[in-house]
Amino acid sequence: MNMLFKINERDNCAVALSELKKGSNADGVTLLDDIPFGHKIALSDIKQGERVIKYGNPIGFAVCDISAGAHIHSHNLKTLLNENAEYSFSSDNEYSPEISDLTFMGYERDNGEVGIRNDFWIIPTVGCVNNLCRRLEAEAQKLIDERITSVKALTHPYGCSQMGEDCENTQKALAALANHPNAGAVLIVSLGCENNNLKEFVPFLGEINNDRVKFLVAQDEEDELEAGIALIRQLIAYASSFERKPVNISRLKIGLKCGGSDAFSGITANPLCGRIVDKLTHCGGSAVLTEVPEMFGAEHLLMQRSENESVFDKTVKLINTYKNYFISHKQTVYENPSPGNKAGGITTLEEKSLGCVQKGGSAVVTDVLDYADPCRSNGLSLLYGPGNDIVSTTNLAASGVHMILFTTGRGTPLGAPVPTLKIATNSALADKKNNWIDFNAGALLEGVDFDKATDLLLKQIIRIASGTQTKNEILGNFDLAIFKNGVTM
Repeated sequence: MNMLFKINERDNCAVALSELKKGSNADGVTLLDDIPFGHKIALSDIKQGERVIKYGNPIGFAVCDISAGAHIHSHNLKTLLNENAEYSFSSDNEYSPEISDLTFMGYERDNGEVGIRNDFWIIPTVGCVNNLCRRLEAEAQKLIDERITSVKALTHPYGCSQMGEDCENTQKALAALANHPNAGAVLIVSLGCENNNLKEFVPFLGEINNDRVKFLVAQDEEDELEAGIALIRQLIAYASSFERKPVNISRLKIGLKCGGSDAFSGITANPLCGRIVDKLTHCGGSAVLTEVPEMFGAEHLLMQRSENESVFDKTVKLINTYKNYFISHKQTVYENPSPGNKAGGITTLEEKSLGCVQKGGSAVVTDVLDYADPCRSNGLSLLYGPGNDIVSTTNLAASGVHMILFTTGRGTPLGAPVPTLKIATNSALADKKNNWIDFNAGALLEGVDFDKATDLLLKQIIRIASGTQTKNEILGNFDLAIFKNGVTM
């Protein structure tokens, strides 16, 4: 069995498939250092200033001479990236999906949209009514039957004392969640005096179905709990009228997210998701890729796949706007890998990004979305937003994705308001945290080929779209956080 994994024939480094000891021989290379599991080893001598190649692309430069068999990490590898990258458009890329007979069992909504859950959501306009929403959630649990898939109070600390863009981000995100087709019915709960009061918030909702969405203003009611329960009864009655029906896979929208990456994220779980994206978008479905900081260093690969020059220009703006966000806060753009990432073997941002963008496969980039914008195109869309796990999964849910494929090499119980399918990058994690992990991509390191793994994961995605719960749903784990940038009064 191989001890090292070389990703691309151009690479001058490989990844250790287990903890390796100094002096041992690994696939013909004598080790000069102890090599932790998932870390990089030099396959040939690399001179100071030369580029270290992984995924067939540079991941940084050697700050000193690195001998074959040596450990490559933060002590001898530095990023090549800087804030002043220039981009140029190359050519159009045709997106021409084909009709598929693949289906899932979904809920067709009155407005023509499709959901994969028939949830009842309670959404506060402001954090002041969070506890009221939790009490209403508990009361709603007593009133539902199997026709309602779950009740969720989407509590958060926002909606007041926010200014400008922060307030608008809150309004956009909450309105987008209220319009999400996974929710068969929604109760929006306001305190009454908050910045995000109903007069300010309702315009963000657009056209609504008054049977599906109802409003409670706590300050206007003598008994807000009693008034809320009365509205809940009406909303549950409406949502209970929906039944699952066969829906073509072209109507499915998936979000893509990685959290707690390790050296195998870009080798197993992320490229596996990329194959799913390629299959889904080929069938006319939609995928959304976010975490803009984790595109830095690999953005040129996404830009090369722009459907046309307009999409290319939007992608350049997406990248540069986020770089300016870092710079405006006097933060270094290219110091992203977290301590957990580094412990897992990732050294530079371009290394992390080259692994992260594998989730987008080779799909044509057809659209670029602002924060919490709805996904409006088939194919692959890029969504403005940070990499933070809770913020980015909330952002993806607000964009309208039905479920999120969440790859992880470190493990997390986190869930979004939509089903969040956890994909482990390695078998040790999948075995240890079976209560968190839905799919083990680590099997790819143990002889399972990509075609078989892709087929297995696609079947699981269809089962989840048709009602099978993800681990985060079983555990009742879902969180919400909204992108915040400005002043709090």
